[in-house]
Amino acid sequence: MCEHHEHNHNKKSPVKRIIAALTIFAAAMIFHFDEPLRFAIFFAAYLLAGADVVLRAVKNIFKGNIFDENFLMSIATAGALAIREYPEAVMVMVLYQIGEYFQHRAVEKSRHSIKELMDIRPDYANLEKEGRLIKCAPNEVKAGDIIVVKTGEKIPLDGDIIDGSASLDTAALTGESAPKKVSAGDTAISGCINLDGYLKIKVTKPFSESTVSKILQLVEHAGAKKAKTENFITKFARYYTPAVVAGAVVLALLPPLVIEGAEFSVWFQRALTFLVISCPCALVISVPLSFFGGIGGASKCGILIKGSSYLELLANPDTIVFDKTGTLTKGVFKVTEIHPENISKEELLKYTALAESASAHPIGASIREAYGKSFDCNEVNEIEDIAGNGIKAIVNGKQVLAGNSKLLERYHISHEKIECGATVVYTAIDGRYSGYIVISDEVKDDAKAAVCALKKYAKNITILTGDTLKAAQNVQRKLCADTLHAELLPDEKVEKLEEIIAAKENGKSVIFTGDGINDAPVLTRADVGIAMGALGSDAAIEAADVVIMDDKPSKIAAAIEISRKTLRIVKQNIVFALGIKALFLILGASGMVTMWGAVFADVGVAVIAILNAMRTLNVREYAALPG
Repeated sequence: MCEHHEHNHNKKSPVKRIIAALTIFAAAMIFHFDEPLRFAIFFAAYLLAGADVVLRAVKNIFKGNIFDENFLMSIATAGALAIREYPEAVMVMVLYQIGEYFQHRAVEKSRHSIKELMDIRPDYANLEKEGRLIKCAPNEVKAGDIIVVKTGEKIPLDGDIIDGSASLDTAALTGESAPKKVSAGDTAISGCINLDGYLKIKVTKPFSESTVSKILQLVEHAGAKKAKTENFITKFARYYTPAVVAGAVVLALLPPLVIEGAEFSVWFQRALTFLVISCPCALVISVPLSFFGGIGGASKCGILIKGSSYLELLANPDTIVFDKTGTLTKGVFKVTEIHPENISKEELLKYTALAESASAHPIGASIREAYGKSFDCNEVNEIEDIAGNGIKAIVNGKQVLAGNSKLLERYHISHEKIECGATVVYTAIDGRYSGYIVISDEVKDDAKAAVCALKKYAKNITILTGDTLKAAQNVQRKLCADTLHAELLPDEKVEKLEEIIAAKENGKSVIFTGDGINDAPVLTRADVGIAMGALGSDAAIEAADVVIMDDKPSKIAAAIEISRKTLRIVKQNIVFALGIKALFLILGASGMVTMWGAVFADVGVAVIAILNAMRTLNVREYAALPG
């Protein structure tokens, strides 16, 4: 019951065949027919119940895949027919098919649950063309086109809202039930549902690059990266099956040769029973299904995990490392103080804003917002981004340096070093210190609760940031993080993470959480890279192993709990399946269990393990976690 289930999705239900086989079986048992009619009737029931199993076994033998469950069932039942145990041969196939049917239903239910919770693929887009609305497929819409989203419709593509306002249901993306208010000027993310209102959106990305498309691809391929446990089970089945076939051969041949009075027919029948019991279906199906369910359960909470290997690594962290800006803090900066030196406040703000005109960093955006005036692009040229330090540019013919204290020290410009619990941007014009601007950022509402919750899983919570030591210490103090490393350049962040990884305990992992844009190298280097605030961020989805869709650090605790629950269920299934198998193999070899009992045991173990695996889809208990 552990292979080819993917090919069964389009097959007709086996219920009719099972009923027909049982009807013929009952007739053969009630009415006593003579040979060869008795054989013909039982064989007809056998073919109805098991012809597809035998056919698959033959096909797999030609493909070189001999020792699978189809081979085990076929050889065992063929042996039963050969020794005229017709009722057992038929019932083995009937019970096997019943087990297959329940397994198929369980897998379909799990897949259906995943499909339902990720039902974000838009069916159409309302394209505005020459004053008319044309309903078309989302992949026909190009960047720059205007689309309209009416009440009750899904947003089909990413874009900027140019007209209208609405409340959006983002639950399929973020797991959040509370609607999100949007209006002109806001970003529209594909996959959200317009609950009320009328939105006109200018598309910024084609469908193939949209958030909804990337998420669907991520979920579709999530099973590709197998966990160590899954790989172990696959290897185990590869060696286990030939071993039990060899054991069955020894069981059939050796006792009659060495034990006086031992009958070959008795031990041959025990060997056939041994083969039926040995099918490793419960393990081979339930373990991948458990991981699949865990990934699906996480996505219900707005946590996208790219593969079961990362789900496994999440369960046992040694150290959890955070970037500060945009991860633990809101990343929404505001200019709170302007302190000029030998120039006016207006001039200091203007020169700094123009120097930051090409910066994608939130700090640069906040300075431009505070300036609030339009400017000619020709006023700024020769912009140079000095990683980890700041910006160097020519503004109206003057060289402007805007950045942290290290930038001015690099150019040997003496200045007053400001110590405060916020971000400070120093500015120098033509080699002369011209003052500083103070920019404040707020800690996220659930950040402290998240850090407190994570301390029960990891021995150390660390913050790595390029911000000033004083500003970083202010955040560390508020959140009660264990360790802080501030004023780091991007390459220094990677070096520091390397040190943390080198010092971790064996068998444990280092988790890094960042915004997914500036921290791509660190996200990639960590055992598990988690991207925060990733809604609409291509870089985050590409670089990270786990994506938190609603920007809440508290979801990391939920992700760890889900991974731990999944691994507990996987271990339960492994211990249960192997324990029952070992017991029944011994009982079968000693003649205490017949072939009927063997199939009941095999089917029962598989069904129980599958039902247990499906518990991973239930994530209601994580609603009580912080955030």
